[in-house]
Amino acid sequence: MSEHSKIEWTDATWNPVRGCTKISPGCRHCYAETFAERFRGVAGHPYEQGFDLKLVPEKLLEPLQWARPKTVFVNSMSDLFQAGVPDYFIVAVATVMSLANWHTFQVLTKRSDRLKHLLSTKLRMIAEDQPHIWWGVSVEDTKYGLPRVKHLQQAPANMRFLSIEPLLEDLGQIDLKDISWVIVGGESGPGARPLRASWVKSIRAQCREAGVPFFFKQWGGFHKSKTGRLLDGQLYDEFPERHSGVVPSRERRDSLTKQLGNTFQLSFGLA
Repeated sequence: MSEHSKIEWTDATWNPVRGCTKISPGCRHCYAETFAERFRGVAGHPYEQGFDLKLVPEKLLEPLQWARPKTVFVNSMSDLFQAGVPDYFIVAVATVMSLANWHTFQVLTKRSDRLKHLLSTKLRMIAEDQPHIWWGVSVEDTKYGLPRVKHLQQAPANMRFLSIEPLLEDLGQIDLKDISWVIVGGESGPGARPLRASWVKSIRAQCREAGVPFFFKQWGGFHKSKTGRLLDGQLYDEFPERHSGVVPSRERRDSLTKQLGNTFQLSFGLA
């Protein structure tokens, strides 16, 4: 876990899966791939295999041991719903999130069709009506991004959110029905594609009309620190209400960790 994430809308990250593949224009300048590939071939490094897909079962139980409640971005260095991740592993991740209900978990994907399918089937009894698990989709344009919104709306979930980053074009009218939060941001780093203020303001206006909290993450660009986060001279750091449980005692957390570890070992052969 990264104890103090630099991502503006979360506290920490948890990566039981590493690596991913590109599937749409929003992936072109993937920050996670750039970071991971720097360490390809470095013996003993977590990203010795670069950005190749890797399951990390030894990290599955970590949130059960964190005593201080956190907002946790799940798989900041991957996509939980990519084809190479087995259903059983996704079920294991969801089971941990369900039990560790003193945290708030943020799950973000571009594979919205699989998200919809699994939330409607294998994950339904585990994750349905869990207010501390936030399910989100990435949206970058109208062709690839907006269809993901429809999949998310069709999936049974208590809390749904959109990460509209990197925003690559004017999205027009967005259906915000049953959406509880919207994040908007531009692309950053070398080769960053431009973000127009009119695109951002259109989404802000739609969020205002729909009563949806609006979070503006960044303008982006090659030096995002110079362009900043102000929109019309104002910071937009709005969040939906969090609904987290009470932190169990150390003894109870240890017991949950042991029991669930045994279950995973018996059911999936996970260490």
